[in-house]
Amino acid sequence: MSIVNAVALTAARSAGHHIRYFRQGALVALSLSQLDVLAQRAARLLHDLGLRPGDRLGILARNGIEWVLLDLAAIKLGVVTAGFEWGKFPSVRPLLARYGLKAYYSDAPADNDAAQSAEGVNVRAALAALLEDESALHGAPDAGMPVMTYGPRDVTTLKFTSGSTGEPKGLAATVGSIDSSLYAAQSLFSHAAADSLLVFMPLSLLQQRYWIYSALVFGHDVTVAPFEFALEAARLVQPTVVMGVPGFYESLKRQAERQLGGATALAERRECLRGLLGARVRYMWTGSAPANPDTLAFFNEADFPVYEGYGMNETCIVTKNGPGSARAGSVGRVMPNKRLRLDEQGVLIVGSDYPVNTRYAYCGEGDNEKTFLPGGEVRTGDLARIDEDGFLYILGRADDVIVLANGRNIHTRHVEERIKSHPEVAECVLFGAGRAYLVAVVSPAAGAPDVAAIQRHIQGVNEAASADERVVKSLILSEPITVDSGLLTSQFKPRRKEIFRTFRGQIENLYGAAS
Repeated sequence: MSIVNAVALTAARSAGHHIRYFRQGALVALSLSQLDVLAQRAARLLHDLGLRPGDRLGILARNGIEWVLLDLAAIKLGVVTAGFEWGKFPSVRPLLARYGLKAYYSDAPADNDAAQSAEGVNVRAALAALLEDESALHGAPDAGMPVMTYGPRDVTTLKFTSGSTGEPKGLAATVGSIDSSLYAAQSLFSHAAADSLLVFMPLSLLQQRYWIYSALVFGHDVTVAPFEFALEAARLVQPTVVMGVPGFYESLKRQAERQLGGATALAERRECLRGLLGARVRYMWTGSAPANPDTLAFFNEADFPVYEGYGMNETCIVTKNGPGSARAGSVGRVMPNKRLRLDEQGVLIVGSDYPVNTRYAYCGEGDNEKTFLPGGEVRTGDLARIDEDGFLYILGRADDVIVLANGRNIHTRHVEERIKSHPEVAECVLFGAGRAYLVAVVSPAAGAPDVAAIQRHIQGVNEAASADERVVKSLILSEPITVDSGLLTSQFKPRRKEIFRTFRGQIENLYGAAS
């Protein structure tokens, strides 16, 4: 059965499993049957506010029960959600006309302090009243609501890229792609009754909502938390599965190393991680950006396995390492219903039996032609190789190749990763296109970095590199770059163009004279 159709179906769920979330600073638990009842009532609420199948509901909110309920209610009603990244957009109102939103929910003060917009229905007050009504958890919902049935090509949500400049590209995600990806993940990881999944990346990212659907359909617990409450949630719920990104694990590694104070025994490391994440973790998920091999080893050696995978907004989950099928340095084997090939430049091309879509719904001129090939395949823009056993290795972005003034092509990823291996370094971004040499912008792991130690580390990296791969000069920032500053995406990837714009003058000064 379609997972999305199972979520849409108004049927009681197992009372033995729960969703947990933070509300007013406290962790609250609902049984999945209670969640389903509330979602049905929320669907009725949206219907009574005038929404019908095919209408669009914009959501600009922190992770919480409101996001979960509106998403599930929209699926039950046939309404298409449009999730906007919290912190990136100050208000949803300017987006109403651009994305054809009939209604919206927003945590932004600018959307709730002013008078009701004539352009869209603000559902915030009505949803708040539903959540305050204790009787809404009990008894059967109102009858008369039709049950939605979706086909593989039907759309439930608009999802957006976290690109560094301009308007984000919008993609209408098909039901077939959601079903295919979730069944593939389930075949690899077998989430079951004893599992408790921890989700703290933004719910505006569709894949994070997958794990709520998984809980409802496959029967396990799930906890939804804002990113800043991730470790508090882990301490309270003792998850078996942690859904993260490389930036989270790198930060967690640094925190553990500070607590260990130089201790190197694996038993001490394991006990430290149990104190941070609980004693029940069976695996941790990472993707969306390259993971540092040293970071993966730090957790894997301590029996906290981190499985790296690969995917994009345009492809969903493509490859994944998993239990019994993992190879260091790779992002795993191809998932069911996906196909891989490399073009003549070595760029990865992904085909799918159930594509997310075959074009953007919203994008700049030429973006569709650049990304989507005539047969429905996706040109990822990532340089890759596939080994003899089918494991995929990502070598870097095709557009992250820096061509120096001497014509030498430099693949930036491996140089940046070597510099990031120092505990004082959180991020490193190289520049130098058309110039005589490479320079680096280095974001420290914390304020007041040990500049001399970082410079010595870069010198050590240079000694092992070819002449053209050496970083001749560096800009070591005094404070870390952050998501709030607009220099990291919500998935903690550096926004290279924004970093260049922000520090352009200082970068140009690095080319005054080579040392």
